[in-house]
Amino acid sequence: MSIIKPRLPKGMRDILPTKMALRQHVMATVERVFAEFGFEPLVTPAVELAEVLFGKYGEDAEKLFFMVEHPGGKEKLALRYDLSVPLSRLIAQYPDLPKPFRRYQIAPVWRAERPQRGRYREFYQCDADIVGSSSMLADGEIIALIYAILRRLGFEQFVILINDRKILTGMGHYSGVPDEHLPQLYRSIDKLDRIGPEGVRRELCNAGLDARAVDRLFALLRPASGAGQPTLDELREELADYPIAVEGVSELEELLSYLPALGVARDSYRVDLAMVRGLDYYTGPIFETIVEKPRIGSITGGGRFDGLVSRFSKRGYPATGTTIGIERIIDVMEDLDMCPSDVGETLVEVLVTVFSPALLNESLKLCTELRNSGLHCELYYGRKPLGGQIRYALKKAIPLLVILGPDELEAGQVMARDLRREIQVQVARSELVSLLREWLEGDRAE
Repeated sequence: MSIIKPRLPKGMRDILPTKMALRQHVMATVERVFAEFGFEPLVTPAVELAEVLFGKYGEDAEKLFFMVEHPGGKEKLALRYDLSVPLSRLIAQYPDLPKPFRRYQIAPVWRAERPQRGRYREFYQCDADIVGSSSMLADGEIIALIYAILRRLGFEQFVILINDRKILTGMGHYSGVPDEHLPQLYRSIDKLDRIGPEGVRRELCNAGLDARAVDRLFALLRPASGAGQPTLDELREELADYPIAVEGVSELEELLSYLPALGVARDSYRVDLAMVRGLDYYTGPIFETIVEKPRIGSITGGGRFDGLVSRFSKRGYPATGTTIGIERIIDVMEDLDMCPSDVGETLVEVLVTVFSPALLNESLKLCTELRNSGLHCELYYGRKPLGGQIRYALKKAIPLLVILGPDELEAGQVMARDLRREIQVQVARSELVSLLREWLEGDRAE
């Protein structure tokens, strides 16, 4: 029988235990903040009907769908691309859900993108959404949620960029861009950071936009001009003849007015007229978060998608939300050495050694006692002497180790060793848990 070479599909990853501790810490932190803001958990299937997904994201995104087939299957199926479209399908399918409906979901999604750092073909999204409210308070709370999560994770230097699709649409009308070309306008402006002003200009002209329309647009955006973007007051005056733009300006003014009371620091957000968000379903305020170092792209992204539910039901609902980019956040935390001191390479806190085969049952009892006290324990299975067991604990980065030999057993004591501080203490069995917890707390405080 031939041996199959072990390898992964392109863009997929194995996440080993040494990486999972930080990953679980980040996800648990995000989930706690979601709950603190009143969001409740939700699960939707990994596979959706293709008709549910197609026609919602835009031409570029829908080239990246993973289609699903199975023997005898008559339905066209696809792996979900994000969590927002499945949410909209669910809202239409269960119309009696109380509104506003506040939900969070942490789950994998799949995109056949060109893999690169911070961009994978299978990755987790952490979404929080509010469905059923058109108030800018909902958008303000989403921004406050983003801010609270990043601060809780230890981020200090980040900026939440805020814009409004209605302003972009008004800018398009002001520039003379036909409605059918607005999606192309969004997609091209979204690439401004990647391909620069001239690249965007070239792409828009190649897509059929009149050069004069592009000139008017760039005069308003002022990319790389050094003059800075127009203020909201200036935009209101410049775009006064375009009601949709004025509506977008008013939305942003209201949204921004709520942020101080929601505890969002003023230096952590700004309006950015060139920030677009690439998906077609956004309809109002949009937001994404960037970090200056390392340059890895946005680490959160979202906005208002008022028209998406109506794609599945005659009764539509306003909606807004965000995705927390777990994969990129973890990459940034590793790069900047932001891992908390209590997040190690392993979840195991204590290795219970086996002094000899004759004392195996006693070690089992001790391991059970420690587990019942809430400690994360591993029992050593092999037949190596104590030196080999200690080397095993060091290799796995297990911080604590206990030894129950015949002398300790007879005296009602246990030998405890802190492998990081190279401390060894003989302690009464009744006091062992307290000592181990004290050592672990000391690790977290350092």
